[in-house]
Amino acid sequence: MTTAARAPKRGLIGRVLPGKRPGRTLAEIATVLVAATIAFPLYWMVLTAFKPDGQIQSTDPRPWTFSPTLENFRQVFTVDDFGRYFLNSVIVAGVVVLLSLVMSFLAAVALTRFRFRGRTVLLIMILVAQMVPVEALTIPLFFLMRSVGSVAPWFGLNHLGSLILVHLAFSLPFAIWMLRGFVAAVPVELEEAATLDGAGRFRFTWQVLFPLVAPGLVAMSVLSFIHAWNDFLFAKTFIISATENQTLPLAILVFFKPTGNGWGAIMAGSTLMTIPVLVFFVFVQRHLVSGIAGAVKA
Repeated sequence: MTTAARAPKRGLIGRVLPGKRPGRTLAEIATVLVAATIAFPLYWMVLTAFKPDGQIQSTDPRPWTFSPTLENFRQVFTVDDFGRYFLNSVIVAGVVVLLSLVMSFLAAVALTRFRFRGRTVLLIMILVAQMVPVEALTIPLFFLMRSVGSVAPWFGLNHLGSLILVHLAFSLPFAIWMLRGFVAAVPVELEEAATLDGAGRFRFTWQVLFPLVAPGLVAMSVLSFIHAWNDFLFAKTFIISATENQTLPLAILVFFKPTGNGWGAIMAGSTLMTIPVLVFFVFVQRHLVSGIAGAVKA
């Protein structure tokens, strides 16, 4: 029997894409379709931001425009205190990321390297904390922040401190649980070797252990940043009357009017809100990929 006769017959996919297995090709096609489905709303948001108002209100919407305009972006920048809203969002997201980095790392080290009474119970509580819906805690947190404000005004209602505390509380459980796997993956023998070389626990933690779990810290910081940056529920709930402390998502509410919503300006504002997230991704993308891969292995 000749080699050609022994060769298995290839279907249409094998003839169109030689050298690839049909299963892998189907998986790649499915991945492209899923990615396109996820990306289409983002494309439509950016497209609407550049469309003239007449095309946005048209009964025959089209996925393109031949007359782009910057009028929608101009309306966004004319909102009073838009720059202050942007700065408030940067402050809240930045402080949450920095505090969650330090606190989650130290907590993960304590839960992984030390043995103490109640350790297992604490781990279970951290895991359960991730399962509680945010909406179910909004009203209790409102009363809690009101009570905190009577003792520490900077962390009460109408202050950015209330947003920082709440976002930190929601970011830490997942961050601690994820970083625990990274810390556990570092061999104990490495710490013993560092101790023999004269390095104390503090020096080992920050000069050896911290760089080794940096990919996990980056992945966690991205999630914390996105959660704090895009938050609308807590910002609307806790910042009641102090407009100077409102964050960027609340600035878009200006374009929701009883007479009609300004969808062009709304999409332009949403596009501007997406830019800092994309910039953050560009800076940390390499560490993010390795961090997610490490989390899966752990």
